Formats: sequence, structure tokens, C-alpha cells
Amino acid sequence: MNDYAKDVLVSTEWVAQHLNDENVRLIEVDEDILLYDMGHIPGAVKLDWQRDLWHDVERDFITADQVSELLGRLGLREGDTAVLYGDKSNWWAAYAYWFLTYSGVQGLKLMNGGRQKWAAEGRELTEDVPHPAPTDYPALSRDESLRAYRDEVRAHLEAVRDGQGALVDVRSPDEFSGKVTHMPNYPQEGVLRGGHIPGARNVPWAKATNEDGTFKSADELRALYEGEGVTADKDVIAYCRIAERSSHSWFVLRELLGYPKVRNYDGSWTEWGNAVGMPIEKSYREE
Repeated sequence: MNDYAKDVLVSTEWVAQHLNDENVRLIEVDEDILLYDMGHIPGAVKLDWQRDLWHDVERDFITADQVSELLGRLGLREGDTAVLYGDKSNWWAAYAYWFLTYSGVQGLKLMNGGRQKWAAEGRELTEDVPHPAPTDYPALSRDESLRAYRDEVRAHLEAVRDGQGALVDVRSPDEFSGKVTHMPNYPQEGVLRGGHIPGARNVPWAKATNEDGTFKSADELRALYEGEGVTADKDVIAYCRIAERSSHSWFVLRELLGYPKVRNYDGSWTEWGNAVGMPIEKSYREE
């Protein structure tokens, strides 16, 4: 599919043809968690990105053992092909893909175009909720090479200055410049300071997608990032506000383009912009 580095995308047509395959499991991950209840692809189970993936009180994820328990509750078995999809061009589905990959899960795919493309094509949606038999999903081991922590990002600034590393800020230009501290309608995720991490290049996440939510071709994506100096020979860290948009860009860089070293900074701007002593750059100046 468009000469991507890895076989990690399936089309809506492929999903429609494999709805009844015993070893194919569909998982819907939406920002708007009510969408699933209003209709979903037949057989798909629901994953709530906040309730299911986040620790109850700490700002961190559930443990690897708890991920195994979660997948067991969803009826997944080792060796299954798990196809993730969701709303808004798959940004939260990409977040789940990144987190599950970080947690050691194999056999993951994204449905190219997500929920919006499936619905636009007039394909079947149902309100029937499946109740798969629980499984004993095997133990998992985390791959820490896929995740960046705050102190690692700060240490990475030297590599960025030396041209050995890259930082990709995938937020909107206004967030990057410091004009605003959050996306429209997301004030609860704002921070005390606006701006970006020093040396970061601004490549908004949605530039990687077409109008129908599908990913652009490998050549188009490569030109997009290489044009900003984000090349495959560099150690790359992506971030946004809480890592959902940067997961989408991580997926593009690592899975579709095959960059060998790409990490997602899940603390992102809501951590960096509120942390004491962290350097920032701000290009917006009020008149």
C-alpha cells in the first residue's frame, strides 16, 4: 500500500472482507467515547483510551500485566491480527497502537481512513455489542526504546543542536508559536506557558493525511518530514500536548516510513510547559 516500509495498514475493503475471520479482531478507539454506542463496525470491541489505558490516579499507564488482562477481557489471543480504528483520522487509534506496541503487543494494524472513511462509504454499522469469551493473554514486556521521558528529552536537546537528533512538534502553528496554550475547546489541557521545546520543528500531524482520513503516500510523507530536516538518520522524538497527535506522527515515521529510531514523548507539552526549569522557545509576540 503506497510503498510503505511496513505492512501495518489495512483498507476498509479488506476489513469488510474479513469481518467473520476468527483470527481478526476489530478494536474501536475514539476520542468521543459515545460514538461506539451509536454504531460501530460489526464485531468490533470498544477500547476507552483514558479508562482502559491510564492509571487511576498517577499520570502514567497501566502496567504490562494489566495490558495482558485488558486484551484478555477483549477476547484477543496471541497470534490474532488486531485492527485498530477510530474517529478523527485515527489519532486515538494511533495512540492505542503506539501504547500497545510499546507494551509488546504484536500483530497490530490500523484501518486506513478510520471510522470516517468506513461511514462515508456507507458500510454497515451496528449497535450490537459483542461479548467475546475472555482469554488468557500471555505476559508482555515493554519496549522502552519507543517512549521518551522528560529528562531524556532534555538530554536530547544536545543531539538536536549537533544535528544528530530531531524534535517534531506536531501541534498547530498557533500552539507551537505560543499564541495559544491549547487547541480550541480543550482548555482543560492547557498549560502555564506557551511555546515549544527548543530546536523543535513544527510538522502538524494532520498534514500526513488526505481529506478522507487516509495516509498520504510514502513519497509525500517523506518529503513532508525531510523538508523540515527530520530524516531517517536522526534520533527522532515526537510530542504534542498529551501524545495522541504525536502517536499518529510516530506511526507515520516509524511504521510507514521505517525510521529506525523514533520515540513518543507522552508527557508532551502539558508536562514540559508546566515543569519548573524546562527551557522553552516562543515565537509569538503580542503587538
